[in-house]
Amino acid sequence: MRLKLTSLLILLAVPALAQPSHTQEDRAAKLCGQIPPLAEQLTQISGMPLRHPVPCDFISKAKVGEFLNKRVKEVAKPEEVRAEELTLKKFGLVPPEFDLAKSTVDLLTEQAAAFYDYDKKKLFVTDSTPNDTQEPVLAHEIAHAIADQNYNLGKFIKQGRKSDDGATARLAVMEGQATWLMSELLARKLGQSLKDSPSLLAAMSGISDNGAGQFPVFDNSPLYLRQTLVFPYTKGMLFQHAAFVRDGQAGFTEVFLKPPVSTQQILHPEKYFSGVQPTHPDLPDVKLKGYKNLVGGSLGELEHGILLEQYGSKTVSAEIAPHWRGSSFVLMENKKASRVVLLYSSEWDSEDSARSFFAAYRQLLGKKWKQLTVTADTPDSVIGTGDDGRFELRRKGAIVTSIEGLDPDTTLK
Repeated sequence: MRLKLTSLLILLAVPALAQPSHTQEDRAAKLCGQIPPLAEQLTQISGMPLRHPVPCDFISKAKVGEFLNKRVKEVAKPEEVRAEELTLKKFGLVPPEFDLAKSTVDLLTEQAAAFYDYDKKKLFVTDSTPNDTQEPVLAHEIAHAIADQNYNLGKFIKQGRKSDDGATARLAVMEGQATWLMSELLARKLGQSLKDSPSLLAAMSGISDNGAGQFPVFDNSPLYLRQTLVFPYTKGMLFQHAAFVRDGQAGFTEVFLKPPVSTQQILHPEKYFSGVQPTHPDLPDVKLKGYKNLVGGSLGELEHGILLEQYGSKTVSAEIAPHWRGSSFVLMENKKASRVVLLYSSEWDSEDSARSFFAAYRQLLGKKWKQLTVTADTPDSVIGTGDDGRFELRRKGAIVTSIEGLDPDTTLK
């Protein structure tokens, strides 16, 4: 089962958007001295106690990179990283030459203002974090430490391995809660509260443009990497807000005791409250000799939305993605033939929604491949060849399926 690297690495603070300034090591003691009063305020807001002190220190950007490279080797085997990378490439979410491990580490290293290491139970702030952003960054990481001391974040995220989409949802719980608590703390210093100010909530859950041009790795990353990095903070914060508005302080514990199971539940909290579960539609029934299952999993509403935006538009994405009900996929590999086949199925909430997605996915195929030849075309099926081989796209009822990467001479019955 595939699991995103970012969900197993570290809990990053919201990136500092101001220009970095040089700092000295002796600032560490002063910085760490702010933890007790900030922790007390966060405890009052959340109702969750800080059970013991949290050690902290400064860390250089270079050391962050070293830490991340080491963590990649600890949490994911090379074949797991390869499988995730191949999955992203087969769906067209990243380009053929994309290096997942390197790109993820480079992006997180660039973005990190601070992080909480839930293995060592220690908080780090990068020595390039400006003085005027240290307090909110510190508050974000203290919120992680409080959650960890109450609900064991390492165990919490690892339990999400059963579902790719569920792992992203759990990451949104952790980052969304920390972002909400940080923002509420800042709001209260201004005599306000996120609960009573929709405009303040909207402003704090958005991503500022002040950092435009300061983060070239982020700016040049595929849409998938950019959106999946931002999602846990922005949409996760709005999800936590909905839980707080509904349940008060109990909403901070409920999201850990009863975690959301999909990014759809994060995007639409009412589906979380009502217990709407994702479906797992059957994959196309094909028999391929010489092939073995490489990896399997699902794409959630978030990833379908990214696909539809990347190859269509934000409007198309907003119109179709919310109608997602579930999906399944498997990558099958024939090493001898150097061929990987994608079997994919998605379910939608109506036949009309499935027709819309079928039409959008057909266009997607023509855009993610440099060459596409259609040999058979009906309102509910398209058959032909693309860059990596033969494909068959079909719709039946509310289910859309696709088989991609077959040997061009293969004919399925």
